[in-house]
Amino acid sequence: MKVAMQRFNALLNQPELIELRARNKETQIAQNIWGAIAPDNLAELSHASSIKNKQITIFADNNAVAAKIKLFIPSLLIKLEKQGCEVTSIYVKVQVKSAPKSKPKPIKKLSPVAATSLNALAKRLSGTALGEALTRLATKT
Repeated sequence: MKVAMQRFNALLNQPELIELRARNKETQIAQNIWGAIAPDNLAELSHASSIKNKQITIFADNNAVAAKIKLFIPSLLIKLEKQGCEVTSIYVKVQVKSAPKSKPKPIKKLSPVAATSLNALAKRLSGTALGEALTRLATKT
């Protein structure tokens, strides 16, 4: 058990993972700051990436959100200053999220009563295009 733990700790101390943890911490700090100063509707549709060289980078979900954030930049910078953050500019990028897969539409089935009624109507209209269409519809129960 002790050997396995030492191997695990050795993996965690790889330079790549140390750098990844540092980047993750940096992003989390930026996101916490963004969540505190951004209006709720904009905070839900955007996220902060980093704070570097006195600039915070914000990713907006679409162009409309990016435009709205840009309108608020002066007031957002004032809020950042009041929080003691040394940020002098806000850089906004659009990062479109991929659309979620649409749910397949449920197949609707006719009730037995509706199918019987359609069959009766189809028989009365037999020999017509409407009668044939009703017959096909009635069989999909």
